[in-house]
Order: sequence, then C-alpha cells, then structure tokens
Amino acid sequence: MCGIVGYVGNKEADQVLINGLKKLEYRGYDSSGIAVLDGENVLVRKAKGALKFLEELVAKETVRGNLGIGHTRWATHGEPNDINAHPHTNVSGTIAVVHNGIIENYADLKEWLQSQGVVFRSQTDTEVVAHLVDYYYQIEKDIFKALLRTLHRLEGSYAFGVICKDYPDRLLCARKESPLVVGLGNGENFIASDVPALLEHTRDVYYLDEKEIAVLYTDHVDIFNFEGTKIKKEPKHVEWDVDAAEKNGYPHFMLKEIHEQPKALTDTMRPRIIKDGSGKPTDVFFEEMKSDNTWKNAKRVVITACGTAYHAGVVAKYAFEKLARLNVDVDVASEFRYRDPILNKDDIFIVISQSGETADTLMAMRLAKKQGLKVIAITNVVGSTVSREADEVIYTWAGPEIAVASTKAYTTQLMCLYLLAIKAGKERGTLSDDKVTEILTELETVPAKVSEILETKDVVQKFASKQYNKDKIFYIGRQFDSATSLESALKLKEVSYMHSEAFSAGELKHGPIALIDTKTLVVAIASEPALYDKIGSNIVEVRSRGAATLVITQDDGDAFAGKVDETFKIPMISNVLASLTTVIPAQLFAYYCAILKGFDPDKPRNLAKSVTVE
Repeated sequence: MCGIVGYVGNKEADQVLINGLKKLEYRGYDSSGIAVLDGENVLVRKAKGALKFLEELVAKETVRGNLGIGHTRWATHGEPNDINAHPHTNVSGTIAVVHNGIIENYADLKEWLQSQGVVFRSQTDTEVVAHLVDYYYQIEKDIFKALLRTLHRLEGSYAFGVICKDYPDRLLCARKESPLVVGLGNGENFIASDVPALLEHTRDVYYLDEKEIAVLYTDHVDIFNFEGTKIKKEPKHVEWDVDAAEKNGYPHFMLKEIHEQPKALTDTMRPRIIKDGSGKPTDVFFEEMKSDNTWKNAKRVVITACGTAYHAGVVAKYAFEKLARLNVDVDVASEFRYRDPILNKDDIFIVISQSGETADTLMAMRLAKKQGLKVIAITNVVGSTVSREADEVIYTWAGPEIAVASTKAYTTQLMCLYLLAIKAGKERGTLSDDKVTEILTELETVPAKVSEILETKDVVQKFASKQYNKDKIFYIGRQFDSATSLESALKLKEVSYMHSEAFSAGELKHGPIALIDTKTLVVAIASEPALYDKIGSNIVEVRSRGAATLVITQDDGDAFAGKVDETFKIPMISNVLASLTTVIPAQLFAYYCAILKGFDPDKPRNLAKSVTVE
C-alpha cells in the first residue's frame, strides 16, 4: 500500500524524491524516508509521521547525490516509527531497499539470515530483502544477479526500489503483484508506485508487468523478466492533465474530486453513447469490448470488489436485474476466493477496482479466469494489473483520484455499470429501442444534475454543523437507495470517524431500532415515489424515539412534510438512475463532518488508497 519513488539523473535526488513522495502521500503516511548515494556512501534519512517531518529533517541534514530512492509507509509489519520506516539497508549500509507489499515468508528468511550472523534492526518484513540481496551480492559480486536470486527466494507481493554503493550509475526495481511505473526522462529516469509522482517530470512511462525487473540509468532503461532475459517493451504516454493531480485552490483533494464528478461522469459516458443523425441516443458502445453474444447467452452476472467498489456492485445488481432481467450475485472479493464459489461457464464475471491493483479482487479475478469465465474489469488506471489480466476492460475516465476516500471513482464506476446494464438489456431484448433512448436521454442529464446539487452544498454544510457531534448515524433506504446507504455510511466513517451504519429501511424493526436515542442521526435516502410512505413511517418511528432525521429525496410534494427535521432536495430523475445523484449530498456531509471535527479528509487514519495486500 506504500508509496515508492526513485531517481537517477543529474539533479539533486533528495528534492526530486521528496516532491514525488508528496504526490504519493495518499498511499501511506505513518512514516517516510529517503536514501541517496552521494558517491561514497548511501545516506539514509527517515522520520515517523507525516512527510513534513522528513522534509524538515532533510533540510537540517544536507543530503547530496544524483541517485536515490524514497518511500512513504502504511505499516503492515512493525509499528510506525523511525526504525521501521523505509528505506532499509544491509548491515554495512551499502545497499538500500524500499518496498511496497508483503513478504509472506519473511519469518523463515529472517530466521535463516540470523543463523548466518545477520543482525536485524527493525520489525519489518522488508529488512529481510536488504540482507538477502547483500547475502547474494557477496556471492555473485553483481547487484543485478544478487537481486535476481533474491526474487526467487521471496513469496508474497512486492514492488522494490534498490540502490547499491558500488553502482552509482543505476537504480534497480522489480515488481510482483504490486504496482510500479518507470518514468522516462531526458538524461534522467524515475520509478514510482503511481503516475502522479511522475507527471512533473515526464508523461512517457513503462508500466511494469508481473515479474519484471527494470534497471534505470541516466540515458536508458533495460527491462528483464525474472529469468534475467532482456525483454522489449513499448512506453505508454500519459494523457492526464498535470493540474489533475493538484488541488487547484480547493482546501482538500476530496472536495476537489467531489466537484470534478460532473466532468468525470461526462467523460466516462459521452464516448460510449451512440446517436442517430438527429442527435437522439440509440445504443451503448464500448470500444474496448468485443461484439459477441456474451450478454444474450449469459445466465448470470457475478460481481466482485472491495469497499466502495463493492457498493457500486450492489447498485449494479439492482440495475442489471431491472434493465436486463439477469440474475446477479455480488461478492466481497476477500470472501469470494475462500468459499469455493459455484461458477458456470455462461456466467459473466465483473471485477471493479479503482486502482486496478486491489489484491483480493485480483485473486478473485484469477480464480474466475482459471474456471473459464469471461472477465470484464472496470478500473480507473490504464495499465494496471486488473486491466492487463481481464478479458475485457472498461475504463472510468475519472482522472487521478488522490483522496483516500473514493468519490468520483465511485460515481464513474456506477456510470460504467449502468451503461453495461443498458447494453445487456438491449442485446437480451428486455429493453425496447424506445426504452433505451429514454434511459440514455435521462442518463445524459446526470452531470448537470450533479452540478446542480453541488451548487447547494452550503445547505449540507449547515446541516453538518448541527449534526457532526452525533454519536451514531444510520443511513436507511430501500432498493437502489439501500445500496446507496452502504456507500454513504462508509464515506462518513472513513473520513470523520463517526460511527455510521447502513440498513435496509424495512429491517429497522428487526433489531437496529433498539439503538435509536437522542444521540442518533438517521438519514433516509428516498428516490422511489412508490416507497415514500414506507420510508416516511420509518422516519416517524425513529424520530419518536429521539433521533434527528434527514431525508435526501427528489420528492416535490409533501410526502415527508411534518415527518422529518431536515430535507435535502435533489433534482428529479428516475429512481433507477438516482444512485448517481443521491450519493452526492452524502459525500459532502462526510467531508464537512470531517472538517468540523478537525480531521484531514484526504488522509484518514489507518487507511490507504490502494489495498494491494491481503
């Protein structure tokens, strides 16, 4: 989950590394460090806590050199402190390593290395790698061969950056099941866990594939497989705006990304809608997908994902069943792979991952592929592992999402899933041509409706100022709104640390109502007119027990008059598509509660952007 940067060139490496780490703080922030080769020694500087503490340390203790590696950590082995922070070195301090991932057999390797006389300083699994590289370097007298032999001893997931005192002209890196990108500059080259760290310097990159090693020099990059054979690879050009990775005047990335949703939704939707000569939308076309009878012959859709992406899958279940009349099973990826799932050849398997590197989702995908299923991936990251391994990939053109809590990634995932459900419905004959046109026409209005909601964000901010001190927040809804409640509750707990849960509204009387008291806020999401009376009854029940109440609804009448403390009106849209709009006030409420409590919503405690380990 951690952030890695590396540099070889003619500039002072320390500033390049620290600036790169600033772009990767969302990947980990319990400690950070750099290692720079000054021509004679590998100089290591590490600090617990936010990156600013490392920056202050480096400013006091000058570090000079043109080759280096850096790291911002999210702890998996060993508590966050200066000693456990990366980089880690061998005993003599001549080899330094930064690592993202988990070495699953580190305990056995550590015991063996200790039997060879190695003394360990930290509690981390990563230190094993530094000592193992050193062990083989003493044998091979060649750093590349030493790294190669080390990789064959390791079990688990990893992305490494390695420098060695005896090789001042090169930076080595390798990856297995953890992302790593090589940036190609002019007289300089870079590595990073994610593209934002590179955009300041270059747009031309190599996305390393599974079990690949790269050796970076100032003027070229060599790439090898794990057998040590050199391979050819075509660089990719990154189309992102540099500004897309900056705050652009917003106080936090989370708020900026909430406001970017109209554009992200438009970018994700517009290229996929086919129109006739009069401009009327008539069909859905995914350039990335093959035209075959997949949907016509499908018996079931299986969706697997984690966290926010899982919640998008729950919304998709309702959409596919309503629009395409397809049976849908939605699984949390971390459970799916361990329960010996029953899969059939005619099933369509959909995986959703913002980063495309979510470990549990990748493993679930590989299990499905092994059993012969067609896999469709929905991801935001071009060149990510999931995009390379899936049979077909649909990109959410959301641009880089920096805040840990997903907002625009979620709504663009929903947009892709809605378009996919419409496509399936048309191919299966469950949606007439006229109905397809009707739904797509309404779908095209979603970005403008989201913009309209954002223009009234002050209403949400005012409500948050009254309710941010509540002990318990419960989100309720029915059907599509029940699915949206899951994501709404997650956003709030992620960034504000307020206890929040989601329930199907009809389940309140089956237990949760026992928790209702005067310290409770109940937020009802209501987009289906046929269910307004039932939701209204639920609100009356909790309000009579002392709870504060808010309803997020598109009701233009008086369905909730006198029943609720506050109402947030959203623009009218069919309830099938309303999950794209009802979640926006909930995102804003979570953001403002975090701010009012004095927390940084971009860096919620204990969380990382991309969960690339189990």
